[in-house]
Amino acid sequence: MEFLADIGGFIIKAAVIVLALVIVLGVVAQTAQKQKRGKGELDVTDLSKELNEMRDHLRIELLDGKAQKKAQKALKKARKGERSPESKLFVIDFKGSVDAKEVDSLKREVNAIVSMATDQDEVLVRLESGGGVVHGYGLGAAQLQRLIDHGLKVTIAVDKVAASGGYMMACVGNKILSAPFAFIGSIGVVAQLPNVNKWLKNHDIDIEQITAGEYKRTLTVLGENTDEGRRKFKQDLEAIHRQFKEHVAQHRTDLDIEKVATGEVWTGTEALELGLVDEIVTSDAWLLKQLDAHRILKVEYSIKKPLSERFAKGTATLVNTLKSSLTRSDV
Repeated sequence: MEFLADIGGFIIKAAVIVLALVIVLGVVAQTAQKQKRGKGELDVTDLSKELNEMRDHLRIELLDGKAQKKAQKALKKARKGERSPESKLFVIDFKGSVDAKEVDSLKREVNAIVSMATDQDEVLVRLESGGGVVHGYGLGAAQLQRLIDHGLKVTIAVDKVAASGGYMMACVGNKILSAPFAFIGSIGVVAQLPNVNKWLKNHDIDIEQITAGEYKRTLTVLGENTDEGRRKFKQDLEAIHRQFKEHVAQHRTDLDIEKVATGEVWTGTEALELGLVDEIVTSDAWLLKQLDAHRILKVEYSIKKPLSERFAKGTATLVNTLKSSLTRSDV
């Protein structure tokens, strides 16, 4: 037990020294990175190469030993003389949050594609979002529209969910793919806010709110809401809903918009019957079908994290590892 205690003490001392060193380095790195914070970089990954290697490996593994060697030589020779398809399929992943902050990266990815794509190329957007702020997802839809306006065929693939603002973006595509149990739809608008006016009155707290403009503030969190304010707020939501329906109807011309614009959500299979999507297939299955006809390139813009943040994450991982080691030693 003394031996284990000595090991535990040594590990703790080492952890303290390493932690102190990392903190110092983190402070220095943070100072050096202040002017570079928020910058990102564009990464392009050749998915064709990855998918072909995976397919070739599986084919070879299914053969016996001698046949494997022959197949490897044949594939190596074939790949050397093989030319990549002229048509490119650009892949964008969009996983949207409530505030739609990911639209900024989407904009940069669209910029990159539009700057080099030809009318022979296509785009696949693997989209996942349950929706969020109207202005953010409206901008996201406008960014996808830029690809269409550039003459590119845009396919939207939904493996999990494209609801509300997510579907606002998805319906821009020339074609929508959906997994069988993905959630699709929610063509509606919702807004809610708490009101603590009664609580404030019970505690003898008055709220003064002064506005210029009849409808500058309709509903409020602190003040007392009126029926007129509620009416105007509902009227504003209805106006946004009308615009949402017009947007969907413009891009999905065969859709019975009044039937589907109820705020309901359907599975992919149900959405196909309603005309909200065009095909039931996962994004991976669809990509494999495109492998021989296109060179598939994934385009991703990512924000660089400050070195201090990366150091902090590494430090936390190190400390957790040392804790686990100490726990295992005691046991």
